[in-house]
Amino acid sequence: MLKELTVENFAKELASKSPAPGGGSAAALSATLAASLSSMVFNLTIGKKAYENLKDAEKECIINALKKTEVLREEYLDIMQEDTTVFLKVMDAYKMPKDSEDEKNLRKIKIEEAYKLALEVPRRLSEKCFELYKYIEIAAKYGNANAISDAGVSALMIQAALEGASLNVKINLASLEDIKLKETLLKETNTLIKEGSIKKDAILKIVENKIGA
Repeated sequence: MLKELTVENFAKELASKSPAPGGGSAAALSATLAASLSSMVFNLTIGKKAYENLKDAEKECIINALKKTEVLREEYLDIMQEDTTVFLKVMDAYKMPKDSEDEKNLRKIKIEEAYKLALEVPRRLSEKCFELYKYIEIAAKYGNANAISDAGVSALMIQAALEGASLNVKINLASLEDIKLKETLLKETNTLIKEGSIKKDAILKIVENKIGA
């Protein structure tokens, strides 16, 4: 399992001749680190003097956000492995025999199915990345002032993860023959990138205002 590797060993695996893990798993790792940074901000906030001065509703908001970021972190870690697994299924489909017409037709069907599965994983990752923005914003607004830059880094990393996942959606879409599906998913993907960028910029503005940049 990729998530059980050390950082050094994962980096070596990523740099190897093997086509997997690749950019999809790297994007999921970026999302994992983004969620971890937000969790850290919340953990450095809860129980501190500034936290105690917050309204009860704001405290509850922070506690719930911490729980959500921890759940998302685990989901991102699982997607790291899923992305590699589905990519290998695409490779397996290409290795199917193609001597007879029946074999060619079956191979074509299996390749199409594999690509649909392969694009679903990064598509889900991009949606899950966008979900984290809600909690990064809370970290930026209410988090420990000494860790405010970490909320900013979290926003930068989750946008990188979102756009990385979106590239994987697009490269898999290019291999599909279903034109209508391609157009729908491409529109969804581009919209998510744009909305994510807006969220990122808004969070960075909060962070920079607080640190006086």
